[in-house]
Amino acid sequence: MNKSGSGARNTGKRIGIKGIAAASLLLAIMMVISACGAKGNSGSNGAEKSEAVSSGVRTSGTENKLNIQVSFYPMYEFTRQVAGDLADVEMLVPSGVEPHDWEPAPRDIAKLEKADVFIYNGAGMEGWVEQVLSAVSSDKLITIEASRGLDIIEETEAHDHHDDGEHGHAEGEAHDHTHDHADGHGHEHEHAEDNDGHEHDHTQDHAHGQGHNHEHAEDNDGHEHDHAHAEDSDGHNHSHGGLDPHVWLSPALAIKEVRNIEAGLSQAAPEHIEQFKQHADAYVAKLEALDQEFRDTLTTAKRKDFITQHAAFGYLAREYGLRQVPIAGLSPDLEPSAAKMAEIVKFARENNVKTIFFETLVSSKVAETISKEIGAKAAVLHTLEGVTEEDLNNNLDYIAIMRQNLAALQTALNE
Repeated sequence: MNKSGSGARNTGKRIGIKGIAAASLLLAIMMVISACGAKGNSGSNGAEKSEAVSSGVRTSGTENKLNIQVSFYPMYEFTRQVAGDLADVEMLVPSGVEPHDWEPAPRDIAKLEKADVFIYNGAGMEGWVEQVLSAVSSDKLITIEASRGLDIIEETEAHDHHDDGEHGHAEGEAHDHTHDHADGHGHEHEHAEDNDGHEHDHTQDHAHGQGHNHEHAEDNDGHEHDHAHAEDSDGHNHSHGGLDPHVWLSPALAIKEVRNIEAGLSQAAPEHIEQFKQHADAYVAKLEALDQEFRDTLTTAKRKDFITQHAAFGYLAREYGLRQVPIAGLSPDLEPSAAKMAEIVKFARENNVKTIFFETLVSSKVAETISKEIGAKAAVLHTLEGVTEEDLNNNLDYIAIMRQNLAALQTALNE
């Protein structure tokens, strides 16, 4: 399995660049770079680097809006809330497209060549980041990894409901990791202390090839991380290489991602620090209210476990005292084994589960098969990995969709 660096924490399978010969891709990239031309260096912005931000030199004038490229929807929503009318924000992954399956094209490299800032989730979500950034020749591009410094969950399959005596960890439980990417890259990453004051040694060597120098903050609880896990105990190979990138599905962690984005934009345009802070504060207040709604609603739920087709809700489960029981792993396109299906059916019957959750943008076939088998219903939990045009037309943003998720969980956990 390929592994990525620069904080992209590859999850085992490259999300993009698949099906394209490496030589052909690099040739196409180099052609785009040549067409775009080299960018000039107009001087440093003078700000100290944020732990979530790479070095870069901004060339656009202070009178101009920032040109910001982001990977997929949650990054778009959080960024536009912080940036307001001070930036033009564009998603690389189009609306309604499953980001796990998206492949960057040469035109996407061209967009990054012209951008001031690139914002991505990290924690392995965008497996193409390292290779793409290594092809970007711009010396002004500032990159922001929104999940930097968060306590990243190691993938598990919620094996603690097995009755064979060999219990694993419930989905949503944190594990220790060490940031040790053996991919031959050559970036040095500096790490700050975590929020508990624990100092860690996470020096990494990665290769951007363009001097994109990323600094890594540590986990909030001082854990070291080992990114080497790619299989569950059933031998299934998952695309996220043992790490769960879905941090945005916890409103409490979404707040931290917003703050990382605020810090990065403040570095990119220090003349607008106060505006970014005002925007971020206003949005964080809404996220804090959402977080409290989740706590108030889920604390009193009759049951604490819920079955999902895709193991995307581990952070939500961990934050609000629930237990996710996933049918498949972190990759939404993996088919569970017959043994796994039988295990989930048994668990659902023994625990009187009446709702099986599936996600938007992926097939609901597996969830519907199990729901029919046990006489339950299939319902949606939105991962927000990609919103549809219909969602956008109905003004359904992150907070509105998360409230829909909360309502669905409230119903299922009190049946």
